[in-house]
Amino acid sequence: MATTSEHRPRRGLTTADGGLLLFRVQNVPVLLAPSWWIGSLIMIVLYEPMVSRLLPGTDTGTSWSLSAAFAVLLGLSVLAHELGHCVVALRLGVPVRRLRLFLLGGLTEVARTPREPRHEGLVAAAGPAVSVLLAAFGGLLLLAVPPGGASWLLVAECTIANLVVAVFNLLPGLPLDGGRLLRAGVWAVTGTRARGTRAAVFGGGVVAAGLLVWAIVGMVSGSADRWLLLGICVVTAWFVAVGAGGELSAESNRSWPDGLVVTDLVRPVLQLPAESPVSDALAASAGRGVVLVRADGVAAGLLDEAEAQRLAATSPHAPAELAAEPIRAETVLLSSEPGEEIAERVRETAAWQFLVVDDEGRPAGVLRREDLRAALNRRPR
Repeated sequence: MATTSEHRPRRGLTTADGGLLLFRVQNVPVLLAPSWWIGSLIMIVLYEPMVSRLLPGTDTGTSWSLSAAFAVLLGLSVLAHELGHCVVALRLGVPVRRLRLFLLGGLTEVARTPREPRHEGLVAAAGPAVSVLLAAFGGLLLLAVPPGGASWLLVAECTIANLVVAVFNLLPGLPLDGGRLLRAGVWAVTGTRARGTRAAVFGGGVVAAGLLVWAIVGMVSGSADRWLLLGICVVTAWFVAVGAGGELSAESNRSWPDGLVVTDLVRPVLQLPAESPVSDALAASAGRGVVLVRADGVAAGLLDEAEAQRLAATSPHAPAELAAEPIRAETVLLSSEPGEEIAERVRETAAWQFLVVDDEGRPAGVLRREDLRAALNRRPR
């Protein structure tokens, strides 16, 4: 999961967010990471000898061309898989930050976690469903292509690859789709997302261990593709293990301790005229949040203490508004919001303090990121 981010539309192909912008889906950027080229090149080099064995008598140029074509088609298949996740998430109202193709496949980064286990399950199932449909289409296409030739081999490779992608992603461990399905199921049964995450993280550990065992068996048996199998299994096991750990950490940061309410964490709020001397506003901010209000009643922002200290050091009588941090929609929290949603909002928003208001829109206090982090770190494990 990723933090939210605003993206302005761009025209043509350009680099953004660590990748080549291919196109957009409802303003969600679809990116090709530099590592995808590395992964595809490795696949071509390792797969070319297998093409020569499967099609005896094939010249070198044809075998390399088939390997390259397979790498491209596999990339398109992974893209379709991720688009399945992306489109379903958007239809369910789950914002998506970006879609990336990289060394180990693809990743759809949602801007916030689904609110319901049903939504989690539907988004997770969409990708494998697309891969199964592609495999089925490939199977039908095999009936129309003359067997034994280069075209037949390419279609067969893509059919098997899509089936493998679907089956592998359905393994019950995070960060795979099957792990998300497992989390959704446990969440629906227990009513607690954290329990579902823990179960799916354990599944991720089992999947990673299974991949390593498979690689060892391949090496011991002396299979022809043992080095390819070893490389894929080791890298994929690492990806699964790291991803599962990341999911567990994110869930820990997201969860909200029982009995804790946001009003226990907020600092008292003080409203001062925006034209107040910055030295006076800084003195008044000790242990409190300061909302600076202009003469027309419009809030100029929250006092940024660090900026106020720098300004006061040189111009103590300067208007405090010059050290104000604008109040944005994403930095305003309702005191009645569920705790887990508040924790997630804070984690996803690039700000160090948030204005908390009551249901009438009146300031109830200021929540600082470090205060929330300290409270969450103190919770019982």
